[in-house]
Amino acid sequence: MMFLRSVVGKLWFTIILLVSFVLFILTIMLLEFFDNYYINQTEKGLTNTTQKIARILDEHEKDIGLEIAWELVDDVTKIVVIHNENEFSYSPNENQAFKLPLSYLRQDKDLQKVFTENKTVQKMSSISESGIDEDHNSKILIIGVPLKDTENMDDAVFIYQSLTVMQETTRTTTKFIFLAAGVAIILTTIFAFFLSTRITAPLRKMREAAFEVAKGKFDTKILLSSSDEIGELAIAFNQMGKQLKFNMNALSQEKEQLASILSGMADGVITFNKDGTILITNPPAERFLQNWHYEKVDGEIDAGAVPSKVMELYQQAVDTEKEQVGEISIQGRFWVMIVSPLYNNEYIRGAVAVIRDMTEERKLDKLRQDFIANVSHELRTPISMMQGYSEAIVDDIAGTDEEKKEMARVIYDESLRMGRLVNELLDLARMEAGHIQLTIEDVEINPYLEKITRKFLGLAKEKGIHLECKIDEAERYFRFDPDRMEQVLINLIDNALRHTPNAGNVTVIERCDTRGLFIEVTDTGTGIPEEDLPFVFERFYKADKARTRGRSGTGLGLAIVKHIVTAHKGQISVQSKLGQGTTFSIFIPRKFE
Repeated sequence: MMFLRSVVGKLWFTIILLVSFVLFILTIMLLEFFDNYYINQTEKGLTNTTQKIARILDEHEKDIGLEIAWELVDDVTKIVVIHNENEFSYSPNENQAFKLPLSYLRQDKDLQKVFTENKTVQKMSSISESGIDEDHNSKILIIGVPLKDTENMDDAVFIYQSLTVMQETTRTTTKFIFLAAGVAIILTTIFAFFLSTRITAPLRKMREAAFEVAKGKFDTKILLSSSDEIGELAIAFNQMGKQLKFNMNALSQEKEQLASILSGMADGVITFNKDGTILITNPPAERFLQNWHYEKVDGEIDAGAVPSKVMELYQQAVDTEKEQVGEISIQGRFWVMIVSPLYNNEYIRGAVAVIRDMTEERKLDKLRQDFIANVSHELRTPISMMQGYSEAIVDDIAGTDEEKKEMARVIYDESLRMGRLVNELLDLARMEAGHIQLTIEDVEINPYLEKITRKFLGLAKEKGIHLECKIDEAERYFRFDPDRMEQVLINLIDNALRHTPNAGNVTVIERCDTRGLFIEVTDTGTGIPEEDLPFVFERFYKADKARTRGRSGTGLGLAIVKHIVTAHKGQISVQSKLGQGTTFSIFIPRKFE
């Protein structure tokens, strides 16, 4: 079956079928031709012989005529001469196996015409050894001629001959034709295989080359020197491979260019199919989806799932065929989404969503709005107090020296607070301008952190807070600026104590590995609201906005902390849940100088 399904098998089968059909038709026609030709020739010969015998009998005496007539026929031809109803003569042939009965000659309606109509008749009958058998295959040819020069109307000459010889000749001819057909089929098979091989050999080369091209080897070429259609096909195949390689390279370059553009974009891009499934995403879009997955802690989420707001905008864009704009807030960050439909000629084939992180812009807008208000708010209270106490002193409201000293001390404390605010603003401005100077030293970590923690033990004890320092003993020394890092830790521990209620816990955790130094300040305090998390390291941020005096600070401490850690080429992050506590994590790499 596999052979017949191949090109060689199909060509061979087609040629053999065609040749066999032609030989079959030719055999039938030749056999029919030989059969008719032999019968016609036999009929003509027997008719002439019969007529010649009739003339001889008419011209000569009976015995002499019969003697001459018997000499005119061979052993396979028999003659019956009927003189009258009772007198007849059979030719003395050596083969006397069968004599045609006179009753058949006189009673056959066709042969009777010799006697009744006095004319020559011809008839072909089937015979057997027992007599006339119309259904038998062995046939005889009977020719009857009347004798004209007699007074008796019953005188006639009949000559008959068996057609067995003709049938033997036909069978011999048939065998020869079949033998010739077999030889022709064998020769045709050899020719068909030769022709098929000449045709299919280049086709097999093309098939192998096509498989190589399918594997990505577009440089594959077919080397054929023929100038026929197969050669032209090989040339076209080589040109196709060359053009396909060019097109694939062009597509690859466009794909790489598109991937580079998408990877280099600051905005997230998500391409949707017509059914809403994600086709393409870039790194910003993947970070957006990761943040959304992190926020959905109530169960497993399909990797291809997107926020419902995005799907709403996608559906609106597909339904209205117009661009849709929306906003979403995830993990304290603000995202603006622009969803536009994609067209395939006249039909919508999907949509593309551009997701832009607008958190920094919102922060800058908020900072611009809050900066003047925060500075004014921080300066208004000390200025008002200094102004009020100064007026009291000028107006001699204070009656005693002790009251005047108390008012002067308040004015002094407020002036120090104003100076501290201005100095912190100046320090922050210098840090943001890149003018911060670090004094790097090898610091012994254990006593360094214990010294900083001991400064807050009194305050922690006063508030009933458990302050603990957990140090990894694996590393004794680390290089950083001890003064600046002390400023960082003091600020973080002070914030943790101020926002942790009584009987709470504040823990300082330190560990080192091959990457660098990790320090965490963890508390069990009130926590930071999610909407305030993006702003904790900005100027004038305060977790408790209702408190403006006392130990609430200026709101610049965490901004300074971030710049000091950044100057060490490190990172600082915050994690917080409202009502459960806050953790500030600091990482300082080993080699940052």
